[in-house]
Amino acid sequence: MSSHFNGYNLVVTGGAGALGLSVVRKLVHEGAVCHVPCVSEKDRDAVSALDSQLVRAVAEVDLTEEQTVIDYYSDVAASGQIWGSIHLVGGFFAAPLLETSGEDFVRQFELNVLTAFLCSREAVRHIRQTGQGGCIVNVAARPAVEPRTGSGRIAYTASKSAVAAISQSLGEEMAEQRIWVNAIAPSIMDTPANRDAMPEADFNQWVRVEDVAAVVVSLVSAENRCVRSGIVPVYGSS
Repeated sequence: MSSHFNGYNLVVTGGAGALGLSVVRKLVHEGAVCHVPCVSEKDRDAVSALDSQLVRAVAEVDLTEEQTVIDYYSDVAASGQIWGSIHLVGGFFAAPLLETSGEDFVRQFELNVLTAFLCSREAVRHIRQTGQGGCIVNVAARPAVEPRTGSGRIAYTASKSAVAAISQSLGEEMAEQRIWVNAIAPSIMDTPANRDAMPEADFNQWVRVEDVAAVVVSLVSAENRCVRSGIVPVYGSS
C-alpha cells in the first residue's frame, strides 16, 4: 500500500458506480479515508466491501437535498479535517429535443448541477477552515467541452456544461485559499452499463475507467500544486 494519502479525509460521491469504485479503490490503496454518501444500502455495502477500515459509507443520502448535504459534510468534518471532495454522482439522459420534457431537463440539472454545486459549497466551507488548502473534482463530459457532440442529448449536455462553468468559476474564486477546483470531461467510458447499451461499439476506442480514476486521483493529490480551474479531457483514443 502506498502512503500518499495517509491521514487524508476525502468525500467521494457516486462511489458505488463503475468510476466511483475505481476511484475509491485507488484512494484507499494510497491510505486515504474515503467518506462515501450512498442512496441505497446496496450501494453502501458495495463500497464498504473495498476496505472495512478506510471506507466510511452511509446509506440514504440524497445529494439533491440541501440540508442533507449540509448535515453530511458537517458529520464528515466532525470526524476529521476534509482535504478533498470528488463529485461523481450524476445522471445521464439521451433524447431528441421534442422528446425531452421540462421535467427531464430539470431532473438533469438536479442530478448533475445541483449536486455538484451543493457538494462543492459544503466542501469549501469545511476545507477553508483548515487553512491548509485542498482539492475539489467535479465531472463534466465531452459534450460540455464540445457541445456539438451532444446532439440528441440536449438536457445532459446543458447540465454538464453548467458543471464545467461552476468548476472553472469556483476554481478562480478559491485560488487565493489554495483550494484547487477542477473538472474532468470524459468521453464514453468502458463500463458494463455502456457495453450493454451499445453492444455493437468498438470497446477498444473507449477510455478505461481505471485511467479516468487515475486522473481524478492525481487532481485531488497534495502533489497537485498548480492545476486549477481546468476542464481536463479524458478521451482515450475515441
